[in-house]
Amino acid sequence: MIENGRLDLDQAWDLYSNADFHTLGTMAHEVRLKKHSQPLVTYIVDRNINYSNVCVCGCRFCAFFRPPGHSESFVLNRAELSEKIEETLRLGGTQILLQGGHHPGLPLSFYEEMLSFIKSRYSIHMHAFSPPEIVFFSRLEGIGIAEVISRLRVAGLDSIPGGGAEILVDSVRARVSPRKCSTSEWLSVMEEAHAQGLRTTATMMFGHEEAPRDRLVHLFALRDLQDRTGGFTAFIPWAFQPQNTAIPRETEGAVSYLRLLAISRLVLDNFDNIQASWVTMGPKIAQLALFFGANDFGSTMIEENVVAAAGVRFRLSIEEICRIIQSAGFEPRRRNMAYELI
Repeated sequence: MIENGRLDLDQAWDLYSNADFHTLGTMAHEVRLKKHSQPLVTYIVDRNINYSNVCVCGCRFCAFFRPPGHSESFVLNRAELSEKIEETLRLGGTQILLQGGHHPGLPLSFYEEMLSFIKSRYSIHMHAFSPPEIVFFSRLEGIGIAEVISRLRVAGLDSIPGGGAEILVDSVRARVSPRKCSTSEWLSVMEEAHAQGLRTTATMMFGHEEAPRDRLVHLFALRDLQDRTGGFTAFIPWAFQPQNTAIPRETEGAVSYLRLLAISRLVLDNFDNIQASWVTMGPKIAQLALFFGANDFGSTMIEENVVAAAGVRFRLSIEEICRIIQSAGFEPRRRNMAYELI
């Protein structure tokens, strides 16, 4: 068991490597119940909109991107964007997760105008532009990260998703996403966002070319930043989906995912919320995750394209999510990005 306060890296590694599977899950669940004593599991109704699939990164784990000029490349126009948002609102959605690739032909003003267009017409939370996108905008415009975030915030940005973290270890990033931002840049974007009053999430995509201990280095980098800023609302880990990508791997199984989830809850003692990933693991494993540290079931995912491009197409309605949560013995409650109950 955890004694004398926080886990250090060696203690966490010992638990992650050697603890009995059920013991690890029980420890994580106990911590989850201390943080959230009421038997609630939250979820959000939102939509992932990819404004473009054009990207010059060429990350080896990504099956979604297309290079500039490709016959399957796209940039959404205003009519397409409006149609998706209006459908989301009709379905009870309160948030748009807006992300795309690194498009070399779109200036920062394109994103400012897109946010302004949405905010002038719709009352909806804009959770948009992961740290690699923001670093890319900064390089493209020749301005600092703080200015990029400030301009997007003025245009209507409400919060920043934790995408593009993969594994926050530069030696791993150099192999799987060498053209994407570094670990320090990813963390700097989040620190600056928090300084400007924006809340963000944090993620991990594991099971590709990292070593198991790299996953813990990632967790401790997040914990250290959260100590300084307190700006992260949640942590969301998911397993790499290898189909149609340039990294031949077997998909991480349920036990591997649940062990990672449990150690995340134990290490990230300053994160209130840990999210289950039904989109990649499926509903049954996500239900089990509620006993391995997770207190949130994530999004209804009215639309999801990136994971689907890797051949994984789980779909759940609000009613199905509520049924899964209830059958695990919890009460489902809808929330917003700040984890305020709706």
